[in-house]
Amino acid sequence: MDDPEHIRLRRTLTGEFTVKQMERLRPLIQEQVDHFLDEMISQGQPADLVNAYAYPIPSMVICLLLGVPYEDHAFFQEHSATLVSASTDEEMHVAAMSLAGFLSELVARKEREPADDLISRQLQRVAAGEIDRGTVVGHGMGLLVAGHETTANMIALSTLALLENPDQLARLRDTDDPAVVANTVEELLRYLTIVHDGIFRAASEDVTIGGTLVKAGEAVLVNLPSGNRDASFSADPDTFDPDRNTRGHLAFGYGTHQCLGQPLARVELQIALPALLRRLPGLRLAVPLDEIAFRDTTVTYGPQRLPVAW
Repeated sequence: MDDPEHIRLRRTLTGEFTVKQMERLRPLIQEQVDHFLDEMISQGQPADLVNAYAYPIPSMVICLLLGVPYEDHAFFQEHSATLVSASTDEEMHVAAMSLAGFLSELVARKEREPADDLISRQLQRVAAGEIDRGTVVGHGMGLLVAGHETTANMIALSTLALLENPDQLARLRDTDDPAVVANTVEELLRYLTIVHDGIFRAASEDVTIGGTLVKAGEAVLVNLPSGNRDASFSADPDTFDPDRNTRGHLAFGYGTHQCLGQPLARVELQIALPALLRRLPGLRLAVPLDEIAFRDTTVTYGPQRLPVAW
């Protein structure tokens, strides 16, 4: 969608995801992180970090933000995973219709019983004539899918990257400096760049990029990892270096369409990664690295399972 309609609809959500709003969520996110760490530890080792830790945290947080009962998280987690995987058109259609039906029912429930959550506040905009009910359902679908699948993969893949870089792992584990934590997260976002597909754009006019003419109307598939690993953007780009200047990285996209929820993702990563390393200082892979299977045919990249011990 192009501006001005795009920015009009986006503005109905931007207030929900400001840096200030996300900072206020730190205690709530910390509570969820501690809860799922306790559960994973109590169930013993080895554990699958993906399903025991990386997925439940953002799932719970986005549920709380939207007002989705957490007992329904397995339903939307399954269907949203289908939407970002290399599924058939039929499977994706079924998943999309199932999610839309679920959210339509939830929106109707919030109309009857409003609460302090994002969907209820969106319905206030419906009452004011700013948006329609279908837009609320669409926003809910987008946020449910984007709000947990990406961050879950990022938590798991970041943990693996840190295990492969033990000096940087120890530094993140032992620091009390929020700047070190923030810089490490930004470098992980640049270094990993887990969105590998799905960024399509159409040229609105003829433009030459890298010596290649893209004509008006032609589609372009943007490769974010190649941009973040471009030597003209950052020196020695294939090295994981939390001290580098990552300003301008493309992990969240660029421009007017860049990720709406990036402040939330940053806070979740800044809490989830150090907490994991501090609670489990002996964290290690429970299987050889070459036995780990990855989601390399999906929009977002990450390990399918990550067996760990401590």
